[in-house]
Amino acid sequence: MTEVADVVVIGLGPGGEALAGELAGAGLSVVGVEARLVGGECPYFGCIPSKMIIRAGNALAEARRVPGLAGAASVTAGFATVADRIRTEATAGWDDTAAATRLTDTGARLVRGRATLTGPREVSVAGADGRTQLFTAHRAVVLNPGSEPRIPPVPGLAGTPFWTNRDILAAGSAPESMVVLGGGAVGAELAQAFARFGTKVSIVDHAPRLLAAEEPESGDLAGATFRDEGIKIYTGVRAQAVSHSAGGFAVDVGDRILRAETLLVATGRTSNLAKAGVDALDLDFTGPYPETDQHLQIVDGVYLIGDAAGHGAFTHMSMYHAGIVAGHILGEPRGVAEYHAVPRVTFTDPEIGAVGLTEAAAREQGLRVRTGWTDLTDSTRGWIHKSGNQGFIKVVEDADRGILVGATAAGPAGGEMLSLLALAVHARIPVGNLRGMIYAYPTFHRAIDAALHAIK
Repeated sequence: MTEVADVVVIGLGPGGEALAGELAGAGLSVVGVEARLVGGECPYFGCIPSKMIIRAGNALAEARRVPGLAGAASVTAGFATVADRIRTEATAGWDDTAAATRLTDTGARLVRGRATLTGPREVSVAGADGRTQLFTAHRAVVLNPGSEPRIPPVPGLAGTPFWTNRDILAAGSAPESMVVLGGGAVGAELAQAFARFGTKVSIVDHAPRLLAAEEPESGDLAGATFRDEGIKIYTGVRAQAVSHSAGGFAVDVGDRILRAETLLVATGRTSNLAKAGVDALDLDFTGPYPETDQHLQIVDGVYLIGDAAGHGAFTHMSMYHAGIVAGHILGEPRGVAEYHAVPRVTFTDPEIGAVGLTEAAAREQGLRVRTGWTDLTDSTRGWIHKSGNQGFIKVVEDADRGILVGATAAGPAGGEMLSLLALAVHARIPVGNLRGMIYAYPTFHRAIDAALHAIK
């Protein structure tokens, strides 16, 4: 028998969970389908536990800075403390009971199983018990299939006990040594955090610098900091082969063999869209992502949100999509999807926040670009801060329109400094107006004023 609901939400990651809950709270009959944990990757294997480890590692780093600021200190790293915090405070032992209850309390129905589209508004759900349930959505189906770690086709890698973000964030102890494949945000964050707990870390990335998707200055800053902290960095090279034995991993990078107890694969994410049965829609698209309209529909009554929509694998992107789709389904004007001011933060130390276009991306779009840059260590707050004050502000202006199209805030609390810049890019505030603001003294964000006045 086919059951009918107003809306079926496939995938209850952050955006899917929020959307299902809001629609149910508005009085619609909603079925939310999840094959894994309600809440998705972020609270169990992503944002939340990783930032707990990063916070703990940063506390160790701050303690080690005491001699340059306030006398003497002795610190001993203990990973068990943060591992226990992840289990008890963040994930409840990777049990989603609380999240599931939060969802069903809104009136939504939770169905456990793997959902597949069988038609534009038809969904089949295969349960773990082998039973299949069929649903027809009266108003809409919302696809939020998420993504999986991308595993590169390195000879010898398959079948070895390598880690992805799911494994490393469930670790009970810090390994003695680790090779990280991938120098993007996830690889960089976890490499530094574990190095601060005593793990000997090497990073391998085929790009010429770390954080290759960001401004070159961001990658250079992270690289210099990491090297100072004892992390070995091998950029511009690829892993040629991987082997594993009782002694650990051996990673061939061409001119040398890197050996470590553990291997973390952090080479990006791949969409789960195909697993959701999108082929049933007979879409004609090239590339990994289908096009959506301004309300995130790929065909009438079928919406696509989150990682698989292709605008950034960020929790905040999924939640942004959820708000737009909820408004469209409920007939409430909430604007349309725009991506000119997507904020992102790499939670390394220094923290690197960025929004909008990089200088290179702006030039590739044919914009007449001017940039402004200032070193955070030269600011009064940077001088006061002393140890750990490395960073910079960079702004990218479309000179013809006189507005910022991108910016980077790197340094202590770089992600928090980003907020003003994100607003400026989003609202297209004229640079002249930004220069005329009053910036509190002595703060890190006052360096934004210096960067604006340095535009040339």
